[in-house]
Amino acid sequence: MLAGEVVDCHVLVIGSGGAGVRAAIEASQYGDTMLISKTITGKGGCTTMAEGGYNAVLREQDSCGIHFEDTLKGGAYLNDPELVHILVREAPLRMGDLIKWGAVFDLTDTDEIAQRPFGGQRFPRTCYAGDRTGHEMMTTLVERLDSSNVTLLQEFTVIDLLTTGEVVIGAIALDEKGNIVLLKADSTILATGGGTKVYDISTNSSGGTGDGFAIGYRAGAELIDMEMIQFHPTGAVFPYDARGRLVTEAVRSEGGVLLNNIGERFMKQYDPERMELSTRDVVARAIATEIQAGRGTKNGGVYLDVTHLPREQIETRLPVMLEQFLKFGVDIRKKPMEVAPTAHHIMGGLRITPECRTTLPGLFACGEIAGGVHGANRLGGNALADTQVFGKRAGEFAGKTEKRIKKVNEEQVKQQQDLLDAFLTGSRNPAQVRIHLQRAMWQGAGIFRNATDLNKTLETIDNLSHANIRAESLRNLAECSIVQNMCLTASLICRSALIRKESRGAHVRMDVKQTHDAQHSPFGHTYLSQFHEGIEQNGAGT
Repeated sequence: MLAGEVVDCHVLVIGSGGAGVRAAIEASQYGDTMLISKTITGKGGCTTMAEGGYNAVLREQDSCGIHFEDTLKGGAYLNDPELVHILVREAPLRMGDLIKWGAVFDLTDTDEIAQRPFGGQRFPRTCYAGDRTGHEMMTTLVERLDSSNVTLLQEFTVIDLLTTGEVVIGAIALDEKGNIVLLKADSTILATGGGTKVYDISTNSSGGTGDGFAIGYRAGAELIDMEMIQFHPTGAVFPYDARGRLVTEAVRSEGGVLLNNIGERFMKQYDPERMELSTRDVVARAIATEIQAGRGTKNGGVYLDVTHLPREQIETRLPVMLEQFLKFGVDIRKKPMEVAPTAHHIMGGLRITPECRTTLPGLFACGEIAGGVHGANRLGGNALADTQVFGKRAGEFAGKTEKRIKKVNEEQVKQQQDLLDAFLTGSRNPAQVRIHLQRAMWQGAGIFRNATDLNKTLETIDNLSHANIRAESLRNLAECSIVQNMCLTASLICRSALIRKESRGAHVRMDVKQTHDAQHSPFGHTYLSQFHEGIEQNGAGT
């Protein structure tokens, strides 16, 4: 097969979730902007699925200083402080943009934006639209995008970045028919979202396959803290095909309590002060520990109970949860939910500057694909704020980049063509490879880790990476590329987990004896690229 159409633009945005759409809106003020999405813009990705809320300091009693401290403490002090300062300072401004553009959030009796308490925060600063917050945001953003001059490429799959030397000059993509398209750009923004679909049980949409981490790594970008995987404490446990579906933290912020199979409110054993509103890493480990100790339900979870709350509160504040569980045959107004941890968010990602520049010239990153903002554990409500704060920044600074000469490396394109041609003569079903990978990651790189299991998982991933996968037709080439990306992203997670020989935030090494707490850790970020890997010591790379 031969490369087809060549498209040129000033800014190319890869990904159409909250960060990508916000970046495209901003970049369009500076020149021709193209947004490419492997789904339909506004329909795929995790932002539209986000239920809980958006953290912003809006009250005099609260402050950016408190939000900053809460975020650092919640992130086990692995966050990049400068990025956190930007997040907490600009989140209210970006909330103002959403309101100005027509977003409808819940209000108080005095017509202020309503805010609810979320785990690990000393002040109720999580703004919400019932439990459909992300959907409301995406509806607003897509309407704003439609009024811009951004060019949309829907259902295109980016398979690699175009590079000249170390400079990124665009991307190689497949259209919906499997034809190659070359996209040249003065600046390229990765906003591809997360990748916890590399795990068997995950909250992510089908598109959360970690493509951006793999694409960035192959191009030569440096990634940090890829071992930091947040397992959301509360995902559905049945029916089988609904495993891992998010049960929003808003359930606990509204007063839901966690109970084991003997009716004990067990969080008092793990965090008696914050109870169910402890940080997600603490609550997830507590639930996993209860289940392992035999105090779980017959379906392998624990109970999350809101039956003591007024019916009106459940119906108005948690309508999606009510509707979701009614489909499962459970009326949460009368019966408790069953929940268990589920892979949810990758805190690590491409290393970025405050301008969202990566370590590669011409490449920017924002949203979940970028590392450093959330440290070792993300606070609920900070992700939606992250999409808007750093989406806007990425679009602005990418847009301000000067035009450059963009000469396509024909050898790079030929290598991609050869790889795709090989898929057409392969023999193994990519779906089988994906399932094997997901099960291996869940078993060997989950909440509780050790070097033996991580190395075994890495060996499995290596074997799967070399599987001779087959595309039945040109239309299946994208699926094969995505499965290879999943294998690479999974390997980055395991390699980083082996490098960090400490327990910190969401990363727990059961085989490491620890004498320090997170605030006094001798370690900084783990880092990986094609050229080096390691862990920072006292803030200095080694």
